[in-house]
Amino acid sequence: MKSPRIAIDAMGGDEGVRVMIAGAALARRRHEGLSFTLFGDEGQIRAALANHPNLTAASEIVHTDGVISSSDKPSQAIRKTKSSSMGLAVQAVKEGRCGAAVSAGNTGALMAMAKLSLRTLPGIDRPALAALLPSLGDHDTVMLDLGANTECDARNLVQFAVMGAAYARIVLDLERPRVRLLNIGTEDLKGTDEIRAASAMLKSAKGLPLRFDGFIEGDKLASGETDVIVAEGFAGNIALKTAEGTARFVTDVLRRAFTSSLRSKAGFLLSRPALHLLKVHLDPNNHNGAVFLGLNGIVVKSHGGADEKGVANAVHVAARLLEDDLTDRIAEDIGHMGHFGSDSVAAQ
Repeated sequence: MKSPRIAIDAMGGDEGVRVMIAGAALARRRHEGLSFTLFGDEGQIRAALANHPNLTAASEIVHTDGVISSSDKPSQAIRKTKSSSMGLAVQAVKEGRCGAAVSAGNTGALMAMAKLSLRTLPGIDRPALAALLPSLGDHDTVMLDLGANTECDARNLVQFAVMGAAYARIVLDLERPRVRLLNIGTEDLKGTDEIRAASAMLKSAKGLPLRFDGFIEGDKLASGETDVIVAEGFAGNIALKTAEGTARFVTDVLRRAFTSSLRSKAGFLLSRPALHLLKVHLDPNNHNGAVFLGLNGIVVKSHGGADEKGVANAVHVAARLLEDDLTDRIAEDIGHMGHFGSDSVAAQ
């Protein structure tokens, strides 16, 4: 396919234009074929571009005064679709002017705009938010849903499993990803009716490019024992935030321990290579770029606090999903489910 053009919501994120432009510039240095449409305040964007001539030549600017704030409710944001940097970035994907959109703004607003503008793929009831988590295995782990849907039925969970597996086949380069459902135990009788029904459906599914391995508990999220972890959005978001908080706790405890005495400081010098590896592994910027799966288009959510390296990673996620036709893969896999995706739920 031709080189991807990415729509950037330049006004999103904690630091706004400066970091979003710097991240796009870093992404283009790594991937020279990328081009961008930058949505936001033209004056601020041009000022930021002055430091990145490599990006200027590959970008066009669409000026807008409208900005979605972190406090805007989804219903308020939708009314600003045609006047805000976030809304116009999503609209550019809908109209085919850009292949994907990247925003670090309000997650709920981005979800609402993307769902309303792009709609879901045939056979998908609800989109899901998926991201990569660091693990002790040979690669990261895909987890979804991370908060887009607080309540899900069995069919939603099955669709999430199929979408997550399609995503893992691209970003993790796996032929048949291992999939598990997040639950309070690994026994078949554990969990809600919806989780048990979803498990039964996935066990009976034939021809899907995934391997369903049953349930997984929260203490195994980073074990590397599975490739895709599926949850309803309420539990998934809590699990993600708990994992992020635990990572910060570990690094803070180590920092305090290594500065508590002269002997500890000497130990820090000896341990610096290992600690650097730990820092790299746990740095959320190295895993930045959550994706709304199941839409008729690619929309990537960057963490609001991401630095330029994190934004660049989110842009790379968008570019790779475009190049590997994620949307078509999900549609094909959902198509393989046939009547199983709808009628089987009623039979549970």
